[in-house]
Amino acid sequence: MTRLSVFNSPLLLGFDHFERVLDRVSKTSAEGYPPYNIEQTSENGLRITLAVAGFSMDDLAVTLEDNQLAVRGRQSEDESGRVFLHRGIAARQFQRSFVLAEGMEVTGATLDNGLLHIDLVRPMPEPRVRSIPIQGAATGAARRTITVDGDESGKPARRRPE
Repeated sequence: MTRLSVFNSPLLLGFDHFERVLDRVSKTSAEGYPPYNIEQTSENGLRITLAVAGFSMDDLAVTLEDNQLAVRGRQSEDESGRVFLHRGIAARQFQRSFVLAEGMEVTGATLDNGLLHIDLVRPMPEPRVRSIPIQGAATGAARRTITVDGDESGKPARRRPE
């Protein structure tokens, strides 16, 4: 089955990056496990918190591929003869993905009381201020003149620098 692209028009050149991002977003799991929060921790900082009760640090992996943050969890099969009368704590594997904006950086991840915290920051670019010297006609600066060529009717046809 062929997929119809929104960016298939020949007038939309160079939008393949957006198409790939949209594909990634559509492939993310809509299942809802594990639940997560996203909070703003500072003017440029964010924190993603996932509820991963029952998973240890060895069972979790956080990776960053291009602009996609992926969190994977898989518990080891260590039942060792345990018999459950009721099993309400999820032990299944999961993968949760987040598409990050350009420039976002992952600063760290911590596991605390069954919550995985992933800290992100968007570095703000330093404003660049540059002074431009102004030269006057008396300083001997070369002046640029523009000549207007006209056609037979006397209308200006084009401008060309001399």
